[in-house]
Amino acid sequence: MSEWPLWEVFIRSQHGLAHRHVGSLHAPTSEMAVCNARDVYTRRNEGVSIWVVKSADISASEPNNKDMLFEPSHDKIFRHPTFYDLPDDVDYM
Repeated sequence: MSEWPLWEVFIRSQHGLAHRHVGSLHAPTSEMAVCNARDVYTRRNEGVSIWVVKSADISASEPNNKDMLFEPSHDKIFRHPTFYDLPDDVDYM
């Protein structure tokens, strides 16, 4: 008998805008993974959405490659427009 796949669990809280990784679990299907995630990782109406993703389907960059991936953004000053003067009536930006 083969082992059930490993699922990564992400939950969005009632007050949050983004899903947050909360843990992992084994389940035979995505539907069971969602049900198990609800039972294991949520309490009393704290979440509004659960995502489960097979761990094998996640691709990630290597920490050793961070310079190659993130260093080029320093030459794109338009991504961090700190040189603009904001009008006085603009409160939050």
